Formats: sequence, structure tokens, C-alpha cells
Amino acid sequence: MTLIALEEHLIPADLIDQVWPALPSGTALHAALLDVGEQRLRVMDDTGIDMQVLSIAPPGAQEVPAAQSVTLARALNDHIAETVAAHPDRFQALANLPTPDPAAAAVEARRAVSELGFCGVMISGHTGGRFLDAPEYDAVLGTIEELGVPLYLHPTYPPPEVAEIYFGGLEPPVRQALSTAAWGWHAETGLHVLRLAASGVFDRHPGLQVVVGHMGENLPFSLMRADAVLGGARPGERSVAEIVREHVHITICGYPTVPPLLCALAVFGADRILFSVDYPFGDAAVHTRFLAEAPISPADREKIGHLNAERLFNL
Repeated sequence: MTLIALEEHLIPADLIDQVWPALPSGTALHAALLDVGEQRLRVMDDTGIDMQVLSIAPPGAQEVPAAQSVTLARALNDHIAETVAAHPDRFQALANLPTPDPAAAAVEARRAVSELGFCGVMISGHTGGRFLDAPEYDAVLGTIEELGVPLYLHPTYPPPEVAEIYFGGLEPPVRQALSTAAWGWHAETGLHVLRLAASGVFDRHPGLQVVVGHMGENLPFSLMRADAVLGGARPGERSVAEIVREHVHITICGYPTVPPLLCALAVFGADRILFSVDYPFGDAAVHTRFLAEAPISPADREKIGHLNAERLFNL
């Protein structure tokens, strides 16, 4: 089975202090994020992954001052482009955007796709508490739509005010887990998608396609409830559920268990589910084995493994 893995992360060694200064050096995670050669390719070969679509580990260039963000995003994308050029049959890439400067983000999206050959862009959630339905991001979304590439909407850390209200009073390890991968990331990203759908973003950008990870960021389980309640609040010909299922694709990363997959298949269908590991945060062997053994048809397995990615990202 051919496998194309989306949302596979890296950080350039010479830029790590700007992207993720708190990452402890000397750890396995540190080494895996910096490596784009022998170690990464060996993991891919050992687990049967044919291609990784690379992206900068969040928050990338999104949580620095606007002027620095523009310079940093260009440097990050240039570095990824060099990595892809070294192994074009094994790597592709999603562009990092300087969202603190929305106008520059649109320019960088065009450069990364048109000049560097990237197959999509990644934005990590809110920027300073502003979601992508804010008016200043309309031109960025319009540029992505015009380029004909998907937007991968990745989680990011909650704003300090939100973190204090929802996760305050907890022991630090519990606070960190609940605010991120245990719950907060997924709830916020699902909310972000619903904001885009309910606020008219997809009506203004009918060609825009969005990808979210983690088996749909809680959307498969909750979409019908959200649709029923939002239906009375949002005028329009299409329901929120119809909008989401026409514009949103999901990946399996982080959820290698059968019940969430079956729910996602029932709500989104096999044509909108894609393979992902979230390397090096996710275990490639666990994810490839899960897809190989999942109780689904061979045709759906091929769609999820590579066919949907080839179509959506024009690989």
C-alpha cells in the first residue's frame, strides 16, 4: 500500500531559537525534529511511508512580532524547499505563513506555492487571539483559494487569558496536557472550523479547501449537534454541516483507534479522510499498522493511504 503522510514536522537547526526556544536539546524529539536525512528516511522506509508532506512544527512564524515573522517565514520556507529538493521523491511541503502580517502572509503563500513549488499552506490556529474569519485574513484565504492548494489548519496554544480561565488551578503537567493534546487543541480547532463555516468564509471562498488533523478535531462526533443549533442562527441555503462536508478534509493522526475512524467514515466519508502520523510527535509504526488492520474496505484503505492526498494536494 502506498502511504503519503501529511503534517510531518521539522525545525531547521539554525532557526530553532526563534521557532521553539524552549525545546530541550539532546532529547530524541529534538534530534528527530532537526533531522531531514538518514534518520527520517529510515523511519519512513521501516514503516512503509512513501512520502512525507513536511511542515514547520507550530507555532512557526506566528508568535513573533510582525516584522520578524515575515523574515522568519521566508527563511523557514526556503529551508524546507532545500530539503524537498534533496529528496523530491520522498518529501513535499506546506508553507509557513507570517500571519501577524496578513498582507505579507498572502505574498508569502504565493511565493511558496508558485516559486518554491509547495503543495499547500499551514496555519496554526489563531494569531494573537484572532481567528481566520477576522476581516484582515480574507485576502490571505482568497490567495490560497486562487492558488488552488489546501489550507492545513493546525492547532496552536491557547491565549493566556483562555488558558488561565479554563486550565488554571491545575497542577502544571495536567494543565499542559488538558490545554493541548489531551483536549484543548482539538476543541479549539473544531471551533475554528465552525467559525469559518458559520461566519460565511466558505460562502465568500467557494473553492477553499481546509484540512484538519486528529480525526477531525471532534467534528465528526459533534457536527450534527452543531448544525442543528446553528441552523437557527445562520441564514443561508447551505447548512453548516453541508458547508463543512464540502470544504473540510480530516486526517487520522493521533487517533489510531477504530471507533473514531468509523464515526469519521460515517460523517465525512472515505473520500475526505487522509493518512497522517504527525511525526515525530506521532508513532509512524502505530499509525501505519492501524490503517493496515482497520476494519474497512481495501478501496477505502487506498483512498485514505494515498489517493485522497494525491488528488487534494495535486501530488
